[in-house]
Order: sequence, then structure tokens, then C-alpha cells
Amino acid sequence: MDVLSDALAAMRTGRTRAARTDVRAPWGLRFPAFTGTTFHVVLHGTCWLLADGSAPLALSPGDVVFLREGRTHALADLPQTPLADFLPERQDPDSPIGRVRVDGSGAHSLLLCGAYELDRTRPHPLMKELPEILHLPARGAELGHLVGLLATELDQDRPGRDGIVPSLVDAMLLYILRTWADERATSPGWARALADQAIGQALRDIHASPARPWTVQELAARSGLSRSVFAQRFTALVGAPPMAYLTWWRMTSAGRKLRESDAPLRNVAEQVGYTSEFAFAKAFKREYGVAPGVYRRTATAAAPSVRRQEFVPSPGR
Repeated sequence: MDVLSDALAAMRTGRTRAARTDVRAPWGLRFPAFTGTTFHVVLHGTCWLLADGSAPLALSPGDVVFLREGRTHALADLPQTPLADFLPERQDPDSPIGRVRVDGSGAHSLLLCGAYELDRTRPHPLMKELPEILHLPARGAELGHLVGLLATELDQDRPGRDGIVPSLVDAMLLYILRTWADERATSPGWARALADQAIGQALRDIHASPARPWTVQELAARSGLSRSVFAQRFTALVGAPPMAYLTWWRMTSAGRKLRESDAPLRNVAEQVGYTSEFAFAKAFKREYGVAPGVYRRTATAAAPSVRRQEFVPSPGR
């Protein structure tokens, strides 16, 4: 089981939205706060990222910037340029790709700007360790090739683009997270936990089979460590004891299953390791504050608005 992909999938609540942003100086675009995460890719030209509490950040061709909390920010040709709201136009309201164009007489820049819709009420701890602003300068063949593919698809309005671009953008998020994890593989925390042979194995086991009645002893044995050494290392790197993380992941998986399927509660309970529907309901309410049935009804009622949540300013902003 790929823990990184699994953790991200558990937080997804809707389709990625992106906009081809074609601008000529002078230009400045203001982006509102968003419930998920936001990103920008510089495909051509240069610009500046402006965010409260942070120094202006110069971006060059091939650069990728990721804002963990979807905070209010701006992009501009120069830090002092006046700002206008970012308002993408879409030929089809359901299209994942929009367009923004600013005509001017100055230097040309082409950007891909967008957002990943994520459930912020229950973020995976890995996401919490990311910096608020993650800047990945143009580097490496993998991310560079992906940026090149995005640029090609956005420049050519060919059949299948509306399916290809969101898939490439989704892949880019995993590349961003993997690049960050690789760079911090020797630092304490989740990046090191994924890279650690023993703890990484335990995490893969938990994610692959959350319903299995795991014990610390069994996880330790499969990881090749003694029980005490395993428990200590797991807690230090993951930030929670093995059984606490197992319970958290079971409940996170249960929430996703309740949102995305109409399976009976007893089936959901069994899929996350509970033989008793009553015990599952009790554990779920302790984690979420509401019963599973209430959570499902609330999530289902909110789903249409979540799926269509646009990356545009809210009223009053």
C-alpha cells in the first residue's frame, strides 16, 4: 500500500480545479482563502508570490509553489503592481479547466493556477508538517517533465484535454509531496517515517489492512524490531503510538467510506476492523462528535456544493 497516495485520497473531497493564466505586464491577481490547498506553476516568464507574513517570493520558469492552507495570496509581475480578483472563465461550468487573461504591453507570463479540494476538518498529520508555503524551484527530470506536459496540454486545445490536465495536476501534487518527503528523509517526522524501513513497513501494513486486528507485537515482528524499540521509534516519528494511529486511520477511512458510498453501517464497521456496529458507532462518535448516520447524511447533503466549490473570492472579500 502506498501510504502517501492513501493519505491524500482520504482527504480528497472534489475534483481539482485549474486555470490557464495568460498575462502581460502590468498585472496582479488576488487569490482568496480556499478550504483546500492551492498551487501555481510558472510555465513561461516570471512573477512574484505575495502572501501576508511572508517576504515577496520571486518565481521563475518551471517553478512550482504550493500553499498548504489555501491562504489568501497574490501573484503579480512586480510586488508593487495593483491587484485585481482572480476570476477564471469556463466555457462549461463543469469543466476543470478555466482561463484568465490579462492584456498589457509588457513582459508575457503563462501560469497554471489551481486548487485541490481537501477535507480540512481531519487533515492527515503528514500534511500538517508541510511548510505553509512550499517552493520547488525548477529541478529534476520528473517534475520538470510533468510541468512540460501540462504546458503542452494547455497550449493545445485537443480532444481529451479536460481529462488529461486534472490527472496531470493530481500527479503533480503527489510529486510535490514526494519531493518534499525525499528532501526531509533524514529529519524527524513523517518524511523520515516513510523512509524508515521498519516504520514505513508498519505504516504500509496498517494502510493495506486497517480491519486486521493488529497488535504492537505483530507490527514490531513484521518490522524486524523488538516491541519496545518499535513502539518508541514509531511514536517518535509518526507523532502517536501505533495503536492510536491505527484507530485514527480506521476512523479516517470510515469517514471516507461513509461520504463516498451507501454501504450499510455494519459493512463499513467491518471494513475498518469492528465486528460490532455498536462499538464502531461509539468509536466514530468519539472521533467525529456525531453518529455515523448523521455524518453520512450531512456529508451527502453538502456534497454538491463541495464538488462545485470554485476558486473565486467569497462575498465580502
